[in-house]
Amino acid sequence: MTYLFETDTHAGLRMQVRRFAEREIAPYADAWEENEEFPRALYARAAEAGVLSVGYPEDCGGGGGDVTHVLAAQDELILAGKSVGTCVGLGSHGIALPPILNHGTAEQIARFVGPVLSGAMVASLAITEPGGGSDVAGLRTRAVRDGEDYVVDGCKTFITSGTRADFVVAAVRTGGEGHAGLSLLVIERGTEGFHVGRKLKKTGWWASDTAELVFEGCRVPARNLIGAQDAGFLAIMTNFVSERLFLAGQCVAISELAYRETVAYAKLRQAFGRPLTAFQVSRHKLADMASRTAAARALTGELAVRHARGEHVAGLAAMAKNVATDACSFVCDQAVQLHGGMGYMREVLVERLYRDARLYPIGGGTREIMNEIISKTEGY
Repeated sequence: MTYLFETDTHAGLRMQVRRFAEREIAPYADAWEENEEFPRALYARAAEAGVLSVGYPEDCGGGGGDVTHVLAAQDELILAGKSVGTCVGLGSHGIALPPILNHGTAEQIARFVGPVLSGAMVASLAITEPGGGSDVAGLRTRAVRDGEDYVVDGCKTFITSGTRADFVVAAVRTGGEGHAGLSLLVIERGTEGFHVGRKLKKTGWWASDTAELVFEGCRVPARNLIGAQDAGFLAIMTNFVSERLFLAGQCVAISELAYRETVAYAKLRQAFGRPLTAFQVSRHKLADMASRTAAARALTGELAVRHARGEHVAGLAAMAKNVATDACSFVCDQAVQLHGGMGYMREVLVERLYRDARLYPIGGGTREIMNEIISKTEGY
């Protein structure tokens, strides 16, 4: 199943990404998930295959296209690669680079964006803090201007690609309390006072490394400030819209993959002398799985088109994320149920997808926060 907006260009891109994922990810997916990381060399291979640069301008090393192309590429990475963690880790630049592209200087774009799209560097976004959750305006990591540097103190957690990132785009407090005192800084690996606190162990997304980051008297050159000081909140909120679109798209792909795996299993699995698909209860479960996946894909596709047009879609992004995460949670649960005892075994893909799915109602803004955004944009 594809998105309604797709053209021949999207079809060609899908084939390109599918070949890469089938060759470079799928054969190793289980091992990488168990090892809780994939080889760093995969970034360079993904760049060579044109996967990393999808949706970025050609003048900064990108391959062109927009968020609709990113969505189609992400779909194939999960469907053909069969590893959500690998897809998420490979795509961490998708939320780290946009603030630099949209608000950074030409020098910053040349220094950070091009090397990431070529696979030479890994980028990560660092917003969330211990105890902070979805309260971005309450973050406490502080950056104090001292001559030509900012001195940063604080910590971040749940940071995707945090253990291997060559730089992080970090949200810091440069001013007073609340959203008006936030800025974005690029903090590079090797900067004195910046280190990885620990690699975090998660329920799902095992192949994607997730870290806690610590800043202790970390001196960051002022030239690494993205945009104006104390003007970072708008950039963060804008970035959340794209992130929620991509998270919704991941949910659609996971749902589709879990559904496909379950249909194949139900056709082969015999119970009382008949395949599972011979029983009405099984067919109806599959029908519900297909229907919810299709509904989530339709809303996510509408969000992608409207976002690509430049429309204000914060409320729609929240709706799409909730609808897609609900569908993903439901489909993966039913996939495990229809697999029976095998669905609880680590050797079966739907067991892993079930674990992977649990993050989505939390990450990128909780389901409850999404409902708050929806209520505000709807005017009640």
